[in-house]
Amino acid sequence: TILPGDHVELGEGTGFVHTAPGHGPDDFEVGKAYDLPIFCPVDESGNFTDDAGKYAGEFCKAANDEIMADLQDSGLMYRNETIEHRYGVCWRCKTPIIYLATKQWFLKVTDIKQKMLDEIDKVEWVPQWAGQGRFRDWVDNAKDWTISRQRYWGIPIPIWECPDCGELKVIGSVEELKNEALNDISVDDDELVHRPYVDEIVMKCDKCGSEVKRIPDVLDVWIDSGVAGWASLYYPQQQDKFNQWFPYDFITEGHDQTRGWFYSQLGAGVISMGQVPYKKVLMHGFVLDEHGKKMSKSTGNVVDPIKELEEFGADIVRWYMLSVSPVWTPLRFDEDGIKEVISKFFSTLRNTYNFFAIYAEADKIDPTEFNIPISERPEIDKWLISKYNRLVKNVLDGFNKYDLNQVVRLISEFVSEDLSNWYIRRNRRRFWAHDLDTSKKAVYKTTYDVLVGLTKLIAPVVPFISEEIYTALTSKESVHLAKFPKCDDKLIDEKIEEKMDLVRDLISLGRNVREEAKIKVRQPISEAILDGKNKNIIGDLTELIKEELNVKEIKFADDLSIYMNYEVKPNFKVCGPLLGSSIKSFQGYVKNFNYGDIKNLEEGNEVKINLDGKEITITYDMLDVRITSKEGFNSTHEGNNFIVLNTTLNKDLINEGIARELISKIQQLRKNKDFNIVDRINIYYSHNDEIEEAIEEYRDMIMKDTLAEQIDERNDLTEEFNINGIEVKLDVARR
Repeated sequence: TILPGDHVELGEGTGFVHTAPGHGPDDFEVGKAYDLPIFCPVDESGNFTDDAGKYAGEFCKAANDEIMADLQDSGLMYRNETIEHRYGVCWRCKTPIIYLATKQWFLKVTDIKQKMLDEIDKVEWVPQWAGQGRFRDWVDNAKDWTISRQRYWGIPIPIWECPDCGELKVIGSVEELKNEALNDISVDDDELVHRPYVDEIVMKCDKCGSEVKRIPDVLDVWIDSGVAGWASLYYPQQQDKFNQWFPYDFITEGHDQTRGWFYSQLGAGVISMGQVPYKKVLMHGFVLDEHGKKMSKSTGNVVDPIKELEEFGADIVRWYMLSVSPVWTPLRFDEDGIKEVISKFFSTLRNTYNFFAIYAEADKIDPTEFNIPISERPEIDKWLISKYNRLVKNVLDGFNKYDLNQVVRLISEFVSEDLSNWYIRRNRRRFWAHDLDTSKKAVYKTTYDVLVGLTKLIAPVVPFISEEIYTALTSKESVHLAKFPKCDDKLIDEKIEEKMDLVRDLISLGRNVREEAKIKVRQPISEAILDGKNKNIIGDLTELIKEELNVKEIKFADDLSIYMNYEVKPNFKVCGPLLGSSIKSFQGYVKNFNYGDIKNLEEGNEVKINLDGKEITITYDMLDVRITSKEGFNSTHEGNNFIVLNTTLNKDLINEGIARELISKIQQLRKNKDFNIVDRINIYYSHNDEIEEAIEEYRDMIMKDTLAEQIDERNDLTEEFNINGIEVKLDVARR
């Protein structure tokens, strides 16, 4: 007999498979569809039953050779060969599974499926596709739920089945159980509902009067998980907690739980309560190895979490895991990533705190003792406060969306780029100032308030490090007893942020130009030329730009073309389909474009021209603009932001570059010798004409920046340094 079956794949073998309805789910469904006998001559131990005749008692796999020999002897064997194919195995030990058709109990999910689907729409899913895609598809294709298991341990199924007439008695409470029992009960209620005591309860069949005992099966453990929420609230014995907390605000589990915990709770909730038992669900991804492969002991790629926690600490591992990717996507665990997080965030945060604490201690300053109104603080303080309040706003948004990846990335960027690399670095001289004037108080107060706020922002993710810094800053009991920060929208200043961000972008471009020209940051240059359109925006910040780029002068030019050469060609990807055969004429036209023509189009304007007898409209995206610097200058741009540096170095600039490099090396020597930040020193150098010339020209600057009392030449020095290509020996001594 040949029957159709959807599980048969035409791409493998003959397209025919043997069907045993008693030994496989697909086979069983085909058997039911065509009224085949569900023949299963194998018991739960994998041995043949008496239905197997002469093979009874043998392990079914061990009897293979004997069965094949009998078939051969009987002339029923056409061919004997081995075929490799997919087969179900135990997930833990990889032993092949033997499928058996057994009698089981089911919940008729198909009758409540539509209600379950309707309830899914009431839940907030993070990400949305977890519920509206994957989970909804699973429920929509769900079959009746097998809830019985043939084990000893588990929740006993409360069904008593009459052996004579088949009548069923389902017990719904402990009280009903005790009332229906014919025998005496000697244990308390908590023990009574478990084995072996519940198995001893005998009842009377309501239909025929026979004595009946409980069926031997226990419930699927997913029923336990499905009711765990309200069971933990002691429902139905206690109503108050249940009424207060049901349905639950939030649950979270991995994406495999679409067919597990999410499903069992939904089914149990709809059956028992008529509703979904949770309001929000966060579906998280799994941790994979660094190559994106599932971790497995057998393949040897398992990361030991205890080892990682002992080596790096719980805070660092947690922050790293959230920084890699959104929590609902797979995470590739890589120790190098942990080390990068330590370097970029944790070390930066701690160094920033240490910097503040060292100078506050040296100045005997408590920033909580004075208050400088924000309106009276320098613009850079207002900028940091604006950035901080914007951070608070965006971090709260991330927490509310359960996007913890956004949270840690925003905080990391703020600490590294805004607080440490820009604000602290730009304001070191204010900390070093001798007098405790308004500016110095403001920088201490601003830094203190932002650091305290940061400890509160990071506390939910890194509870230990935040506690350490918070208590050290405030002397209060715990950051976890403090209120979470709130954004003050009045302190977010769009203009100040736009202004400072433009300056930082231009400085970044300028540093790129220096790098391309192979000119060190400590080597001063004569001038930087900026686009004149930005003069009204950042004209009052030229001193800041000069310091950051180490240039002597900032110029604003309305026409940057005097410093740059422009080569304009058609953007063939855009123009080719538009212009066709006229592309060569267009190429000849645009090659004569000057800076003004390019700038006009770049600002969004259009130019209409007649080309080969046709009117066409030129837009900026039709151009391929290539910019090169004129001799003695180097330039770059990003979008509409241009910067040009004069890279010609005269003798004075070269000497100052040597002096600044000397200062850097001397400061490193101070640090290596563990000098105090206020220690006065003597500087010693070996003879070199170029070094000596630079020292003589910039002696005052060197002595001031290094706290030196004198600079002398000595010939007995041993430690050699390279100063802009000049070999010289240096040393320092504490006064």
